[in-house]
Amino acid sequence: MTIVSPAALAARLGKPVSASLQRGIEKETLRLEPSGQLSQQPHPTALGSALTHSHITTDFSEALLEFITPVGASANDVLQVLDDVHRFTYANIGEELLWTASMPCILPGDHNIPIARYGRSNIAQLKEIYRIGLGNRYGRLMQTIAGIHYNFSVDDAFWDALIAEQGYSGKRQAFIDEKYLGLIRNFRRYSWLLIYLFGASPAVCKSFLGDREHHLTAIDHGTYGLLFGTSLRMGDLGYTSNAQENLSVCYNHLDRYCDDLVAAIQDPVPAYQAIGSRDGEGNFLQLNESLLQIENEFYSTIRPKRTAASGETPTAALRRGGIEYIEVRCIDVNPYLPLGIDATQIHFIDAFLLFCLLKESPYCDEREYQSFTENRRRIVNEGRAPGATLVDSTRDYCEVAVTHWASDMLDDIASLANELGIDNDTMQRAIYEQRCKVEDPDCTPSARIISDIKNKDISYFRFAMDLADAHAALFRSEPLSADKTAFFEQETLASLQRQRNIEEKDTESFEAFWQRYFRDNYDLNVAQ
Repeated sequence: MTIVSPAALAARLGKPVSASLQRGIEKETLRLEPSGQLSQQPHPTALGSALTHSHITTDFSEALLEFITPVGASANDVLQVLDDVHRFTYANIGEELLWTASMPCILPGDHNIPIARYGRSNIAQLKEIYRIGLGNRYGRLMQTIAGIHYNFSVDDAFWDALIAEQGYSGKRQAFIDEKYLGLIRNFRRYSWLLIYLFGASPAVCKSFLGDREHHLTAIDHGTYGLLFGTSLRMGDLGYTSNAQENLSVCYNHLDRYCDDLVAAIQDPVPAYQAIGSRDGEGNFLQLNESLLQIENEFYSTIRPKRTAASGETPTAALRRGGIEYIEVRCIDVNPYLPLGIDATQIHFIDAFLLFCLLKESPYCDEREYQSFTENRRRIVNEGRAPGATLVDSTRDYCEVAVTHWASDMLDDIASLANELGIDNDTMQRAIYEQRCKVEDPDCTPSARIISDIKNKDISYFRFAMDLADAHAALFRSEPLSADKTAFFEQETLASLQRQRNIEEKDTESFEAFWQRYFRDNYDLNVAQ
């Protein structure tokens, strides 16, 4: 049941609902040597400052690039920017390649994965030490896994129409916060569907596993995977944390959400206390010894977000201005697509998120939270298995077949799109493609990957490397126009100057900055 008549909402909006949707993409990708080994070269100066560039930065490693698009009202516009960034990058990394999948390439061993560096400013050192801490807590191998973060919001006109349609008379931002939190709760109920449809990491190189225990099946001498799995990235070998298993974060109220994250930054953990903040020579090993070093360490499939001011923490930004947009974090890079994502997937994700926004979303409790975790585990490990089931908390926690529940949800999403007036050819095609994956699991990206590896009798590395070579040839065959090249070159120079400006303005020692940062933002004493 929706919280408002979609048809009435569309009529009140007075413009196509699709014109109110806004999205931006952050795509991660590893730089490789031509041999397929992880690049050991620093972030190329020709790509600008990773600290301040508007479109190109790094995530955990110097070799892990992150491409950022601005917010766009058109899926094609967003993809065009992403395409431009790829082409500019390829023009400035010599013979190196960009890996085309979520699970990484041949890795040189944990301690030979270079941590990202951002310069000598205090904020740059904070970012670097945070990453050192991630490596010491979880290992650097895990941090080389790449994904796509999908930022989604609706515009002011949409909120005006929804507020009017519901007859709401309270504070505007409180209404927006409530609806976005409702979206998040529903997303957590139903995000298994996105992992089933778009999961694209069912296999990995043996080099990634090392000596760790795992439950994967040997597909060939160099490849392990899950024959009916969908996304290793979202499972035990991906972005999970045993220490965070008992961290319960509330999505019923924004203040409670912020309080829970801050409490986790204040809460020491014996395992992290054993690591210590510094080594015997005074070098930092992590930012603090708490459950979370900072908010970004909380591994969640979705986050409420607001653009932070300079020096402002994510929770402080949310407390100040409320939720501005949501960030979806469970999307794998599709190795078959040059950009890792395409317009059809974007249109379906938009429709899915609108469904989550407009569907009733009751508060969730601990039992339901556990069902979310269990469903994600099942869909990750055996989502395509014949007879696979999930636990439906909305139907008294009964077991429901994946295919039946997915089919019902696609019906609901198609109906909503029709009532909202976005049941056009593009949306119909997007939903049709997802129906094909439900009716025949072999059509999913995860099944295609396993099939290609087995039928072609090649390793996961060879499979992904061949695609990386093909995508590289595509991008290099059609360089950017002179105007676009000039734009990126100008942004490169401007970003380097912005970094220098930040460094020149720093007058405080890092020691003082570090202590003040945690004292003022989290009421945490980190002094040693």
